[in-house]
Amino acid sequence: MDKMQRERMRVHDLFARFNSIRTAILIPFSILILCAITIMVFVSLTYTKEAVYENAVNYTGRLLSQLNADIDSYIDYMDNISYMIRSSEDVQDWLFADAEEAREHAQKGIAAQIDTILQSRTDIYNIGIIRADGKALINGSTDMLNENIDVTDAQWYREAMNHPYSFYISSSHVQNVVKDCYKWVVTLSTVVKNRHNAQEQAVVFIDLNYSSISKLCENNRMESQGYVYILDSNRRIVYHPRQQLLYGGLRTEHTDDVLLNGQEYEIVEENGVSRLYISRASEKTGWLIIGVADTGELLRKSDQAQLMYLIVAVLLLIVAVIVSGIIANQITRPVQALRRSMEQVQEGHLEAHRVEVEGNHEIASLAHSFNLMSERIDALVKQNQMEQEDKRRMELRALQSQINPHFLYNTLDSIIWMAEGKKNEEVVVMTAALARLLRQNISNEDEKVSIEREILAAESYLTIQKMRYKDKLEYEINIASDIKHEMILKMVLQPLIENAIYHGLKYKESRGILKITGYRVADDVIIEIRDDGIGMDEETLAHIFEEHKVNYHSNGVGVYNVQKRLQLSYGAGYGLTYESHVGTGTCVTVRIPVIRYGVETSGREGTVF
Repeated sequence: MDKMQRERMRVHDLFARFNSIRTAILIPFSILILCAITIMVFVSLTYTKEAVYENAVNYTGRLLSQLNADIDSYIDYMDNISYMIRSSEDVQDWLFADAEEAREHAQKGIAAQIDTILQSRTDIYNIGIIRADGKALINGSTDMLNENIDVTDAQWYREAMNHPYSFYISSSHVQNVVKDCYKWVVTLSTVVKNRHNAQEQAVVFIDLNYSSISKLCENNRMESQGYVYILDSNRRIVYHPRQQLLYGGLRTEHTDDVLLNGQEYEIVEENGVSRLYISRASEKTGWLIIGVADTGELLRKSDQAQLMYLIVAVLLLIVAVIVSGIIANQITRPVQALRRSMEQVQEGHLEAHRVEVEGNHEIASLAHSFNLMSERIDALVKQNQMEQEDKRRMELRALQSQINPHFLYNTLDSIIWMAEGKKNEEVVVMTAALARLLRQNISNEDEKVSIEREILAAESYLTIQKMRYKDKLEYEINIASDIKHEMILKMVLQPLIENAIYHGLKYKESRGILKITGYRVADDVIIEIRDDGIGMDEETLAHIFEEHKVNYHSNGVGVYNVQKRLQLSYGAGYGLTYESHVGTGTCVTVRIPVIRYGVETSGREGTVF
């Protein structure tokens, strides 16, 4: 007799000692459950501390990531203000015009623009333009440079000149370049280039109220004794809730311990107090946001959790024994009929096969329950099929209903500025374009519209963007007449046009051109959106259709969702294709089928209009 046979006989003898199946099932099951619960409690007690740290790291990490996003959003908005100033024609004339009269006229225009910004933004202390020769225009000519300070020695000035292709954001400091004004600020500085020779010949700086950064941090405070502080790219303090104590030498922070190992978190011991340090870095500002938690407070919760584990383990054991007894009472010997029925159900015959067992014993009751279950599963399968169809339609509507609030805010700001500048005709044009765009995007009509209507919405959007960016944008639209009445998903073209502007044309030094061309090829409709912007490298192009975090400063829908909507509606053979080269521009092609009488010509069933 081999070893396997001996094991089988030993198990058979073990079960033969019990006088009922109920006992044979209840006792072994209870032993197994007891062992499982014991192991679970042991593992839980062993790793509770690590779990507490992990939860603290996850919670704090999400908090720091949110704070990072808030700060990046705020700094990006300030950079947009800086961009608006340095791209102004008046700034170019004031810096580089030959005629004194032209410079004086430009200076008045700059002063009016800066006054408008300062009146609407209480979180901005100073806005200034510093020429390379030392001449400056600060706060609309109301303030003067401090004659005792060489502004070119200021770190924010030097860093801006050394990094002409991006902005520089300083750590918190006292701004002393403005005469008789010494305020605690964070400075954003950017170079101004001569359009004719692309040389850096001036710096625009914006002094942000330090309290605006501290308010963002206070809005994302950690629980109890935890706190958050910020370091700049040179690891100098930007914000700390106890900043006065740090500068007075009465308190220190172990930033080197946090930064050396590059781990997700670090525990630092000091004077018998243990603290947990967690950090997150911003790619936009280069700042490092660090969260600090008291480990003693965290582990007090760990002790409570361990006691809870023991109580839950005892309750689980009691419940498991009771449940095992109930299950054992429901089992009787022959279940072949039920097994055969289950095999039929497994093959998908939910309606055709029923279990017929006579009597009032447990198996009869189980068979009755099995019949009800089969009927219910059959109904649920059919219901699920219907719900999946409804879900697809609702998902398409949800995806098309997104709209970019940042674009709306900027458009309304532009309307306000034009109204204040008495540009009534431009106000009417932009307001009318915005109304047409909103009517198209948020109307409760069918999810598909004609290409002609989609192009009108895109033209309204381009009208707004051209007025906002003035000489930075031109566009051409050429749509063949034989496709204008073909149907397309609503709000497909606008996100693609917005991507072309914000990621292709916005960063181009000269005027950019965007061309929209539509035509028919066999049974397909082709729409091309081509720009001559900065283009994309192969790495960016390879990941263009991957799902990314929503960026509220460009489009809330994005390439991923547009592609998803098109392929959900038309199939995997349709959607978007990209072609791009660095320095020459990008072309995105939209391919959809021609639809006739509610059926797509490719053979795939379409929507009846």
